[in-house]
Amino acid sequence: MGSKSVVQEGVRPASDRDIASEDATNDPYIAPLHRSLKSRHLQMIAIGGIIGPGLLVGSGNALHLAGPAGILISFALVGIIVFFVMQSLGELATLMPVTGSFTEYAERFVDESLSFALGLKILSITVFFVLAIVITAGGFGREKIGFRYWEDPGPFADGINGVAKTFVIAGTLYAGTEMVGITAGETSNPRRSVPLAIKQVFYRILLFYIGTMFFIGILLPYDDPQLLAAGSRTAASPLTISLSEAGIAPAASLINGLIVVAVISAGNSSLYVSSRTIVHMARSGKAPKFLGKTSKRGVPWAALIFSNLIACIAFLSIGSGAGTVYEALITLSGVATFIVWGTIELVHIRFRQALKAQGQSVDTLPYRALWYPYGTYAALAANVFLVFFQGYTAFLYPFSPSNFVINYILLPVFVLMVLTWKLAKRTKLAKVSEMDIWTGRRYIEEPVEEADKPQPSGISKKLRDIVIG
Repeated sequence: MGSKSVVQEGVRPASDRDIASEDATNDPYIAPLHRSLKSRHLQMIAIGGIIGPGLLVGSGNALHLAGPAGILISFALVGIIVFFVMQSLGELATLMPVTGSFTEYAERFVDESLSFALGLKILSITVFFVLAIVITAGGFGREKIGFRYWEDPGPFADGINGVAKTFVIAGTLYAGTEMVGITAGETSNPRRSVPLAIKQVFYRILLFYIGTMFFIGILLPYDDPQLLAAGSRTAASPLTISLSEAGIAPAASLINGLIVVAVISAGNSSLYVSSRTIVHMARSGKAPKFLGKTSKRGVPWAALIFSNLIACIAFLSIGSGAGTVYEALITLSGVATFIVWGTIELVHIRFRQALKAQGQSVDTLPYRALWYPYGTYAALAANVFLVFFQGYTAFLYPFSPSNFVINYILLPVFVLMVLTWKLAKRTKLAKVSEMDIWTGRRYIEEPVEEADKPQPSGISKKLRDIVIG
């Protein structure tokens, strides 16, 4: 597809096909999903899916493996990768807010086979930060803690090996920030909602994750037997442990109650995202057709039921060591996250190449990724590196066949899915001069909702926006 005649902001006029695709239809297999989400909804869906059991309980496993300094290093480095991934996804989702998000982008800008293979509570965290400061200062508990545990047992549990092991944990716990891109297809005003959500979600996640890792690192030693580890059948949240040992039993019980709420919140967000991804795959022929069916209100009920059934895999942790199963699931999820993030960066690079090849200026984009191409290429390289680096400890003496399989099994599986679809469907690598960079754009800008209108700015306002929204 070559250069197009353009109208306002360098966008071509909507064709009959474009208008038809935007209209509601009575066919439940092709009806568009309901579009009523605002920026605050996008933010809470993403945050609700991330600040959940992973942060509140899984952070204890990270502390056990890497120590207080090790988890700060791994989570900070992965946080930088998340920033550039969100920038890339924000540029694509703002211009083309489609339900399939990066799954559909992969099909358009790389290869259909790649698309097939891809196939909160905020207040409680803030309160914990305040209590953590008071506890370390000696306000609660038997004595002042300070940075005692950074000296004994020390800042690192296993040196560089411990840091390497926690990269997949960081990847898994950060996974979900890309939910903003998937929800973009159901927003009423993506050009305003998506960039705002991209910015707010990143800063909030970074604040809560780095903050939580810092405080649990000074409140608990990494060798505390109550932390989740490979041999444990059950484990408590590091937040609960630290509050209990400080003698604040009511607060510890409250955290346990909030963990239950966080699990429900994270489950809701995950079901939302998985069902929308399944709908796109079903409607593009990569999953059974019946999974793409929606109700008259645009709810993908078939995909939701299917997602709930698949979610039952979580019960694998019952009946065997919870820590062992948890670590395996965390590793698999972390590697999958790096693959998805790397794909998003690859798609972004190909999209920019398509713009250039088709004579379109980046100045017409409603949102542009910061520091492109350097940040995008660096994040792509970092994700590829982490996919292989995260599991190198399996090769250390003695070699662990089980750890090797868990750490790397997704790589051949992913490649096999790509090749299987490519050979079966005889797909070809998309040519930059022929890529579809038009479908999915909103050509008629909706009015800005009252709730989304810009508000007076200031330091206090910005801080409130980051913490509360």
